[in-house]
Amino acid sequence: MKFGVIVFPGSNCDEDLYYVLKNNMKQDVVKLWHKDQSLQACDFIFLPGGFSYGDYLRSGAIARFSPIMEKVFEHADKGGFIMGICNGFQILTEAHLLPGALLHNNSRKFICKNVFLKAEHNNALITSKLDISKPYLIPIAHGEGKYYADDITLAELNKNEQILFRYCDSNGTVNESTNANGSLQNIAGVCNKTKNVFGMMPHPERAADGLLNNLDGRAIFESIIDMVQA
Repeated sequence: MKFGVIVFPGSNCDEDLYYVLKNNMKQDVVKLWHKDQSLQACDFIFLPGGFSYGDYLRSGAIARFSPIMEKVFEHADKGGFIMGICNGFQILTEAHLLPGALLHNNSRKFICKNVFLKAEHNNALITSKLDISKPYLIPIAHGEGKYYADDITLAELNKNEQILFRYCDSNGTVNESTNANGSLQNIAGVCNKTKNVFGMMPHPERAADGLLNNLDGRAIFESIIDMVQA
């Protein structure tokens, strides 16, 4: 299993992802520059958080046209695994590899704090080993994290089990008061219909090392590795 972490101008969580995959999860991982013409035979591609191209126009709107994205499209079409975290999630929605859009938080402020989220089911690679009754404490750091989709798309997402995570409280309660940013239906992460492209706004890589006194995010990486290597 070989992982690739794409680095765009303005990425600032690529080092976090690389560190967790290499040092904590003991995986083969390489960095991929946004102008690269090859994915270097990587099996699983990560698009990290940050501020690609300074978040000009819209978050992810310019990065979606980076040269390497052509290879990302090809990888997705072949069933290859792709995951976007925070800004990476925004890029994947801008590229229409994932449904919906990420809008400005209801507060119109940048939010940086720990939040709880719950996995909706175990029927996707990144949730396969998670306890769906457990709230996981994962940090968020975004100004445009409000998930939005039209009613028809939301109905399809629910029907096809494409909603991966919802914001909740420490007891697992999902309601408006536990919504971190105004996301419709408390949605914190989704996948495509074929369940090989994933996106989430919270940062599991920031909760995957004992030095941070939080290993809740590690469970997501373990789900990926355990299922792919099984």
